Amino acid sequence: MTIEVRYTIKRQDFILDVDFKIPSQGITAIFGQSGCGKTTLLRIIAGLESCQTGFLKVGDMLWQDEQFLVPPHQRSIGYVFQEASLFAHLNVQKNLEYGLRRINKKDYKVSLQQAIDLLGIRPLLQRKIHQLSGGEQQRVAIARALATSPKLLLMDEPLSALDLKRKHEIMPYLESLHDELSIPIIYVSHAPGEIARLADHLILMDAGKIIDSGSVSELFTRLDLPLAHGDKASALIHAQVSGHDMEFNLTYLDFPGGRFTVSYKPIEINHPVRLRVIARDVSLTLEHQSQTSILNIFPAVIAEILPENDSQLMIRLSLNSVFLLCRLTKKSASLLDLSVGKAVYAQVKTVALLL
Repeated sequence: MTIEVRYTIKRQDFILDVDFKIPSQGITAIFGQSGCGKTTLLRIIAGLESCQTGFLKVGDMLWQDEQFLVPPHQRSIGYVFQEASLFAHLNVQKNLEYGLRRINKKDYKVSLQQAIDLLGIRPLLQRKIHQLSGGEQQRVAIARALATSPKLLLMDEPLSALDLKRKHEIMPYLESLHDELSIPIIYVSHAPGEIARLADHLILMDAGKIIDSGSVSELFTRLDLPLAHGDKASALIHAQVSGHDMEFNLTYLDFPGGRFTVSYKPIEINHPVRLRVIARDVSLTLEHQSQTSILNIFPAVIAEILPENDSQLMIRLSLNSVFLLCRLTKKSASLLDLSVGKAVYAQVKTVALLL
């Protein structure tokens, strides 16, 4: 099952021209700089932006083609805006109940109580909106959208109005949506860290067009795409918990390229996890080093080299078909005589456990 979208909108100073298919499960992130058309695309899918020609199909539900158009209020969509947009004169409970009047009980996919528990807002139900923090308000807004049992959940930069502390507060609740619900989510963001932690599939946009789309782990390391460059360039790796070393307080994570060693995390054996490795935290050596404090060292083959700036290169490494990025000075690359196809060892100084 897929979500199919085809639209062309021409305005005086902007053209949106998109044609893509994405999975109708998991979280699909739409990434791009401000003004590239992310929010416009989301509003078209919701039916909030007028577009008389186009095509939109969500699973087996046709919402628009050349002869047919489902109006916004008849599309089974939950929409979470950048701002919480709650009713200030109602308490949290009444805000949550507001949209339920138009939902037939037979269409319930997420009960109100399930939405409340997923977002951890039960202690807030009797509070007025002004008594909530920004993070709490956004959690209520997400719960309200879920409580309508949508066939599709649209989230337009839901963390952009929050400070760093509130973003960290709400992120685990967004992860719970991914883990516990079957509702497909389209998540707009210009923050690579959010996408790395949450998304399964990724759409890259620029100037109203789709640059590329695919799995997050693939697109993060493609040197022909913008995410693989800059100070925050990183690779995403799917691994599995293989064991714990309680003597040294460590956890072992296996992936096709080897085994990562990280600080102990109380996660069950065989549980899948997601790792993020930033390119600047990877160094290269021609021989496996034994007299070193670095625990994570993997055999690799250089798959691609591309200039990053006047003094640095970005190198794409293949670890048994899993890719890492390494940002290296041109001088270091020259001293090591690096070239595509050369066997090296990747030394990973720091790894972040995301899931």
